Amino acid sequence: MRETHNEKHTMTALCTMKYLCQATRNENKYAKRFFGTLLTQTAQKWLFSPLWIVVPDTKKSAVFGLTQQFCTDEKSHAQQKSKAAFGSVGRRIPYRILHVISQDGESLGNMHRAEALRLMDQSGLKLVLLRENVEPPVYRLMTGQQIHEEQLKRAEKKKASPKPGVVQKELSFSSAIAKNDLETKTKQIAQWIEKRHHVKVTIRQAKGSSTDMFMLFDQILETVSEKATYLSKPKVAREGVSTCIFRHMSDKELKEHQKMEIKKNSTVKKDENEELNAHDTKGIHALYHRPV
Repeated sequence: MRETHNEKHTMTALCTMKYLCQATRNENKYAKRFFGTLLTQTAQKWLFSPLWIVVPDTKKSAVFGLTQQFCTDEKSHAQQKSKAAFGSVGRRIPYRILHVISQDGESLGNMHRAEALRLMDQSGLKLVLLRENVEPPVYRLMTGQQIHEEQLKRAEKKKASPKPGVVQKELSFSSAIAKNDLETKTKQIAQWIEKRHHVKVTIRQAKGSSTDMFMLFDQILETVSEKATYLSKPKVAREGVSTCIFRHMSDKELKEHQKMEIKKNSTVKKDENEELNAHDTKGIHALYHRPV
């Protein structure tokens, strides 16, 4: 009887251990499935939320872990450094070694950040980041006026760059262009403007020609002034070459232009009427005062 009783206890213990092992395997399997599903959901904004997870282990009684919430979108957003506007970086220089350019555009070579800051303080200039994606990054010492002028240039360049979806056409000719050829090109510009394209016009100064290229640009604009205006005003691109960009006026600009034209025409008519009345009055006065 005693042996039978011990055998029963042994069988019960074995069965209990079997069930515990089975439960542990099931829990491990479910835990793997749970974490596998979460790890594949990278497209979602969050992956894990703060919670306690108990993971059974066959060797240890229990393993506790605390997961932390994080957002993939926020992380990627933080990693993407937005480029700051062109200007003085002050003393905020994250690089140890820099390539420094002087105020006059001459290379001063590579130097330690501390040395570049000392040079900036001594000269009373400002350090400006020019190129970051090189090794080492390039900084230039500039005056406040130089920075302001460069900002204006960059703004003008950005403004002149065609926006996505906008077609930019190009025309180039010599300042010695014949009158009928200029009329033909102006008609082509008007057709492109009507389709709301941007038109970049480049004029080369011909040898021996004294024609003012800026006057040619204004002459073209005067011809297409009912629809067009300057996107980028005439400027010298390089020696002997000037360029500008025309664009179609917005609806608001068109209305303002029409109002100005009406006002201008009414002023001209008023002046003509006053001149005509003055001429008639003068004629009548001369008639009455004519000697008999």
